[in-house]
Amino acid sequence: MADKLNADILYTIVDEAPELASASFLPIIRKFVSAAGITVGTPDISLAGRIISTFPENLTDEQRQSDDLAALGELVKTPDANVIKLPNISASVPQLTAAIAELQAQGYNIPNYPEDPQTDEEKAIRARYDGIKGSAVNPVLREGNSDRRAAKAVKNYAQNNPHSMGTWENDSKTKVSSMPADDFYANEVSATITEAQAGDAKIEFVGKDGSVTVLKDGWPLEAGTVADATFMSAKALGAFLAEAIQDTKADGTMFSLHMKATMMKVSDPIIFGHAVKAWLGPVWDKHGEAIIAAGGSPNSGLGAVLAAIDSLPNADEIKGEIDALDRPSMYMVDSDKGITNLHVPSDVIIDASMPAVIRAGGKGWDETGAKGDTNCVIPDRCYSTVYDETINFFKANGALDVTTAGSVANVGLMAQKAEEYGSHPTTFEAPADGTIRIVLANGETLHSHEVEAGDIWRSCTAKKAPIENWIELAMDRQRLTGSEAIFWLDANRAHDAELIKYVKPALEAAGVADKFQIMAPREATRQSLETITAGKDSIAITGNVLRDYLTDLFPILELGTSAKMLSIVKLMKGGGLFETGAGGSAPKHVQQLVEQNHLRWDSMGEFCALGESLNFLADAKGNAKAGVLGRAAEAATQGILDNNRSPSRKVGEPDNRDSHYWFARYWAEALAAQTDDADLAAEFAPIAEALADGEEAILAELAAAQGPAAEIGGYFRPSVELKAKVMRPSATLNAIID
Repeated sequence: MADKLNADILYTIVDEAPELASASFLPIIRKFVSAAGITVGTPDISLAGRIISTFPENLTDEQRQSDDLAALGELVKTPDANVIKLPNISASVPQLTAAIAELQAQGYNIPNYPEDPQTDEEKAIRARYDGIKGSAVNPVLREGNSDRRAAKAVKNYAQNNPHSMGTWENDSKTKVSSMPADDFYANEVSATITEAQAGDAKIEFVGKDGSVTVLKDGWPLEAGTVADATFMSAKALGAFLAEAIQDTKADGTMFSLHMKATMMKVSDPIIFGHAVKAWLGPVWDKHGEAIIAAGGSPNSGLGAVLAAIDSLPNADEIKGEIDALDRPSMYMVDSDKGITNLHVPSDVIIDASMPAVIRAGGKGWDETGAKGDTNCVIPDRCYSTVYDETINFFKANGALDVTTAGSVANVGLMAQKAEEYGSHPTTFEAPADGTIRIVLANGETLHSHEVEAGDIWRSCTAKKAPIENWIELAMDRQRLTGSEAIFWLDANRAHDAELIKYVKPALEAAGVADKFQIMAPREATRQSLETITAGKDSIAITGNVLRDYLTDLFPILELGTSAKMLSIVKLMKGGGLFETGAGGSAPKHVQQLVEQNHLRWDSMGEFCALGESLNFLADAKGNAKAGVLGRAAEAATQGILDNNRSPSRKVGEPDNRDSHYWFARYWAEALAAQTDDADLAAEFAPIAEALADGEEAILAELAAAQGPAAEIGGYFRPSVELKAKVMRPSATLNAIID
């Protein structure tokens, strides 16, 4: 790992389509930056890599690998960090178990994931795996707050080459349904920790008989930390879901559930499981115990339940009862393969699934592949109002005109495990009726809730330094752009009210309070949509979850994709973390590559991040050649857009590998033409010439690879050799680069 960490730029090894693309793009990067003496390291933060590093005692010396995520987590706390982070899998349980099975088949002696641990050994294994599930990577690396926006070149291209948008009708039945009460929003309490309260807190469950069980001990709470607690009533959730299913049936629309089971790895799978049970209704009431005994956890989705039913002796009887249920149409992930919205928790991720519905004019696809309106079920109200207001706006005003629309940038509070995405270790399913409470180091009870068995209780925090840094970053972004700037904070929500106590004094002290607005998410959504519809820009200054949601919603509407966003994390200790966009559609891209040897993944996010990383290196290390490379990379990015060299979705047309050839060519041509560094110009002139002269042969070789099935040797841990063979099929290009 030392060589990886000591490199000038760290380019992460990840999963799925982004990692396949790296097999093609990384050799190009290394070739070009070596001319400036710049080294590139590749720390492994993939799901498979994290699993392997967690169980070294089970593996051979050749199989073992270092815990790159932990090492990288320490590096981002230093001024030397320069990390290009590609999207990684935030694993749900089904993804985790699939990755484990694949690694075992490849000869890795790692244990199975204990769904229901009984022995101390199984509990210990489960605890280690739970550190890998869900949002295990981002909270570790994000030691700074987020600055996400569309690069100017990308925005200009989107306006001049508008993507398709569905038609919105004002009589559309598409809507958002959320719990009216007893959700996380309704039950939230929040407080800011004082000096007297600071120290190691604990979370306790107090039973009706007075017995006390410590759920979490040694939980450090610093002074100035905003600490929340809330719960969702399981009883109220079940009643809401049953009503939503019937309401959908009455409306004649499709039922769809939108969650984030990958990031909210404790709470959202449980909510997802309640939806599966509600959908099955009387069938679950009758056969649920037998299905669970056969390994069919509803939290893993309808697919796992149906697989378990197949193993039961009365499988046909149960399936018949399911078929006889009076249910509405189901929103489908893949109607051709019968994969429903409820099949796998990680298949429907709200920040990707909701913008897709909205971009399509409120339409989804049912079991027959027919398009129709859908009831978008988002149980908790904390952020569902954003999607509800967006749908209402487009019903009234029609689809966004992307040729004239302005842009919504985002400044997001996410450093040091801020807010809900950092709540995994402090989220619990109530074991019985009783009370869950937070007891501070001084013995004071900070928050307390009476709960019933099965209720979902969670606590989350936002520390003082990240909050203050977030506000400063917002002020800087507004000063640099002059754009409308809105803090998306709801004064009626307990957590947001505590943040407002930080925001208002800071803005007033800086003399810029008149340049900012504070609005609840619903009102901020409408204001922002009105602003961009008028062709102006807005800055959304948000917490962590809204950062995630909005940096998919607005880019998908404005640009057609969130993968092209410029995502800069200004690390609090002075380093830089450059993220390359969203990976929500990456599984479908891998499927197409394997079936048709066509990778439609768009590396625009990587192109943008590379330029920023090189420019940062130039400033931080005084490497003038890095600055020349960075400016030339920006010119190459512009060339990709201006000449429409992005990948096509269809086999037989240019794909990700073609775009890398064109990027290399434009990069080399920009370096050959620049006058700031004669040595670089001289070095890259013959490379630019060779790439231009080889155009016909290179494109023919890339095209010839498409069509037949591609073998990569694994989904979660593909073979390095097979991956390179598939992703670098042009001998002519390889000869120039190598």
